[in-house]
Formats: sequence, C-alpha cells, structure tokens
Amino acid sequence: MSTTDSSNTPASPCIRQCCLDEQDVCVGCFRTIEEIIHWSASSDAEKTQIIERCKQRKEQRKRC
Repeated sequence: MSTTDSSNTPASPCIRQCCLDEQDVCVGCFRTIEEIIHWSASSDAEKTQIIERCKQRKEQRKRC
C-alpha cells in the first residue's frame, strides 16, 4: 500500500488474492466491493481514505 513512482497518487492496495468474504470485503486487500469498483474513478484523497479503512479492517480481522 504505497504510492506510485513520481506522483503522490496512492497505489492500489490489491495484492492479487481476490476473494470476497460474507460482507463483500476482499480478504486480500480489505476493500469493499464498492471501493474496488470505484477505485479508478476515486480522487487521490478518496483513495487515501480507502487505504486507511483497509488498514482498520485488517487490524479488526487480526483481533478475531
């Protein structure tokens, strides 16, 4: 979950382990299906927010 080469555009958190859980959250990158669908149209600020939510979901999953 880093930024791309020369810009500050957040890179996709996708790690190519795509599988949705029962809540439609990817077990690889922790994005919701809606976040995945709208990623390419999202602004840099929105992408940053999505990545932060992914980190939170990942931490929550570790606690379960």
